[in-house]
Amino acid sequence: MEQDQQRPYFFFSYARRDFEAEDAFVNQFFNDLRDELGRLVGTGVRVEELAYRDTEQLRLGDDWAEKLAAMLGRSRTMIALYSPAYFTSLYCGKEWTAFRGRVRRHHEDSGELISALIPVLWEPVVPGELAEEVTKIQWAQPDMGEAYARHGLRALLRTAQSEAYEQVVRVVAERIRDAAARRLGELPEFDLGAVRGYFPPPAAPEAVSAPGMVRLFIAAGRASEAAAEGGSYAGGWYGAKPWHWAPYHPPTQPSLAARAQQVITAAGHTTTLEEVGDGLGGKLDQAREDSQVSILLVDPWVAGGGRYRSALREYDDQNHPVTGVMVPTGSADPADGPERDALWAGVRDVFRRNWLRRSDLEHLFRVNVSRESFDSDLTIMVTVAQNKLMDDNLDWGDDGDDSFGFGPGGGAAMPGLAIPAAPPGPRRDPSAPPVRGPGPQDLPHQSRGKDNAVPLRGDQDHEH
Repeated sequence: MEQDQQRPYFFFSYARRDFEAEDAFVNQFFNDLRDELGRLVGTGVRVEELAYRDTEQLRLGDDWAEKLAAMLGRSRTMIALYSPAYFTSLYCGKEWTAFRGRVRRHHEDSGELISALIPVLWEPVVPGELAEEVTKIQWAQPDMGEAYARHGLRALLRTAQSEAYEQVVRVVAERIRDAAARRLGELPEFDLGAVRGYFPPPAAPEAVSAPGMVRLFIAAGRASEAAAEGGSYAGGWYGAKPWHWAPYHPPTQPSLAARAQQVITAAGHTTTLEEVGDGLGGKLDQAREDSQVSILLVDPWVAGGGRYRSALREYDDQNHPVTGVMVPTGSADPADGPERDALWAGVRDVFRRNWLRRSDLEHLFRVNVSRESFDSDLTIMVTVAQNKLMDDNLDWGDDGDDSFGFGPGGGAAMPGLAIPAAPPGPRRDPSAPPVRGPGPQDLPHQSRGKDNAVPLRGDQDHEH
């Protein structure tokens, strides 16, 4: 058989427990994905050349570990079927590690990054329980749909959402085709049993405890402006200065800024407070250089207005990885109707890039923040930003945009710290409660695992 015929387009990595529990659904996805890929690549490719799955192609007498290792080393891409069972499976972790190491080895040898490890969410997972290396690869993008991003592919099959399911299958098949065309280097023979898998991950570490400086920037209306403009939001919300803004009624603190400072101080940090204005990007960059994180508190009613629009748009156009943004929902904000629609359309317009991050578990861009969740959301946001500041030297800098795992040249324009990320705004009612990010127990950790292709440490458990 020629070398090309020995290189399936994708290796199907899945948890045995998922297959045993929902074998019909796992089988359906595998077959549908293989069929869709076959349509994309043309009739000249035989079925057995499209995909490899151990339940189909291991024969009596085969050395299963040797066969799996050989196919991991030759398959052009790998589909990783993410689920709670997947991340507790020792051999799924070994497969993930081996293939990820292969991708990185190819990059080191050739300088070419290929997004050949393609995650598919089968069932939702708890991000705080994932190894740091796993959270670097994004598994969702806007055209895969919100139902998939929130509930996973298995839920689409169980609830017969055929259109949404078929769209995900098409997107994944296209990513396989695109990555396979770039010819990932093969991995020499290796002992899969000796690979140290990333799963199960180590226990979640504690949040950053070292005190630090948090710079607060506020963009909010003034009483005189609100009264002049009228509208349901005017009256009792604002004062003479933007830091008098109190969107939650009755306010538990004199203002949102005072409440934020109290939350941050209670966590052991110190704060500064100033208004958003010209030169915001430079101030955020300087704060990062000074080992400080920043939080923007943005009033949705003025975000798109003349006073703050240019500064906030400048922020949105730049990369500020240790800056968080909170856009609260006021207690008296309209629940529906054209006024509500105009409100969130303005926010979406000024934060065109970051709007995609509003449900990302990185937790650095939050909209519709309620009074009940403000304290915890802010605490998590500060902790995430500080962890990122401390971990700057741990980023997989060689991955660039390709770390998202989809498509050549970086794939989807989505942020890439944690999974999952939600699709863009027009697919979701902006007045609805946002998809909640991680709780305090789910904070990103600082594990420092190395991504060697074949780390040392044997393991005898063959559960897949």
